[in-house]
Amino acid sequence: MTTPNTPSENPVTAGGIPPGPAGTPSLPAQTQAAGGSPTVVVGTYPDYAQAQKAVDTLSDNKFPVERTAIIGTDLRLVENVLGRLTTGRAALAGAASGAWFGLFVGLLFGLFSDSGWFAVILVCLLIGAAWGAVFGAIAHAATGGRRDFASRSSIQAGQYAVVTDAEVADQARQLLVQLNWQASGAQ
Repeated sequence: MTTPNTPSENPVTAGGIPPGPAGTPSLPAQTQAAGGSPTVVVGTYPDYAQAQKAVDTLSDNKFPVERTAIIGTDLRLVENVLGRLTTGRAALAGAASGAWFGLFVGLLFGLFSDSGWFAVILVCLLIGAAWGAVFGAIAHAATGGRRDFASRSSIQAGQYAVVTDAEVADQARQLLVQLNWQASGAQ
């Protein structure tokens, strides 16, 4: 492996951050569009619905929205706890996923069966549910009580920035100011 010697070949960016698998990281005001032109933040919003409404307003006013993006910043992981996870609930969840797999296998076997295709599907579904329940209960028991709850995770942004190409940023700002002016009820 060779090390780059010249500054232009150095993989570390000007900000001191090396590029990742998706390329060089950047802040919203420093991003570049697909065409290579820099983008500018034209508005920030506390939730996605407002940022989406801003872009929709731009679209309604014949703005070239293909030159915009909505970028979520200040990302955080939110895990909502749905309830206590018991061995019975784990077995039930395993039975449900096993039934789906059994249904799939049963459909495949049923396609190539000469007779009783419905019985083949039903037997495979029941066998899949039984094995899924057994494996679900065993998997839950194997955790030793370290995670006795069910949850759903989501990633949420603290704010959303609407960015656009620098060449059309002033036009976008004017349209968004009109949106805010109309929303305030001013005449």
